[in-house]
Amino acid sequence: MPCSNDHIPDPEGSIRVCSAQLSGFWEDPEKTLEKAEGFIAHAARCGAHLICFPEQFATGWDPLSGKNVQDITGSIITRLQNCAKENRIAVIGALREAASQNPRNTSVTIGNDGSILSRYSKIHLFSPAKENEHFIPGTDPDIFPLGPLTCGLAICYDLRFPALFRIYAQRGAQAVFVPAAWPVSRIRHWELFIRARAAENQMYVIGVNTTGTTPVDRYSGSSMAADPHGTIISRANEAEQLLFVELDPAEVAAVRSALPVENDRKDALYHSLLTEK
Repeated sequence: MPCSNDHIPDPEGSIRVCSAQLSGFWEDPEKTLEKAEGFIAHAARCGAHLICFPEQFATGWDPLSGKNVQDITGSIITRLQNCAKENRIAVIGALREAASQNPRNTSVTIGNDGSILSRYSKIHLFSPAKENEHFIPGTDPDIFPLGPLTCGLAICYDLRFPALFRIYAQRGAQAVFVPAAWPVSRIRHWELFIRARAAENQMYVIGVNTTGTTPVDRYSGSSMAADPHGTIISRANEAEQLLFVELDPAEVAAVRSALPVENDRKDALYHSLLTEK
């Protein structure tokens, strides 16, 4: 398993994060978690403060599936909690979370002590594949601390909706992680949206994609991170791999100070135009 940049020390003040571009075992969370535990241990040895897995990585993303639905105390999250605590590394994992009727598509951030730092359910469900008919959308963006960084979570299709990332910026987020199952047929949009969301909000955006072929679609990895300028600073190929990148909160502050677009926004006007009849 390639481990890019694991020999390079973190720049002073930065946070090293790891994108786990993993191909799981279809509808077999126990077997996939066994593989994930190796990824987590390897990322910790490489000096990462956090490792992020793709959307519904333990089961594979399926917009129609009602299998392997668990609550937050189920085996997927508790096993990740134990592994995070054992390796002293934060983990972003995912599950089909049990809800009142249909499940939610949820990603959970676990601290390096095993505690739950954040919990985000996908707000924009992928209606072209009928995900909206089989899952319940989330309603609440959630932020979490990662050392000196303030971070947010979005999931896959959320990338197409700038308002969510704008809300995260308003709430102080300097980086947003995007676990995804983004298919090869639309991969050209993947980089476009990651760069756009990063540049327009002057933040890091880290897209963590799955790879391989499932009964639902074919995926080509291409996990990547964009800096606050919208420049791609790390990129994976199609193989399973760990992709490392350093996130520097001072860089976010410098970009926002040099070009303070926030001061020139017209939120009250935008709202009035949206509600105008």
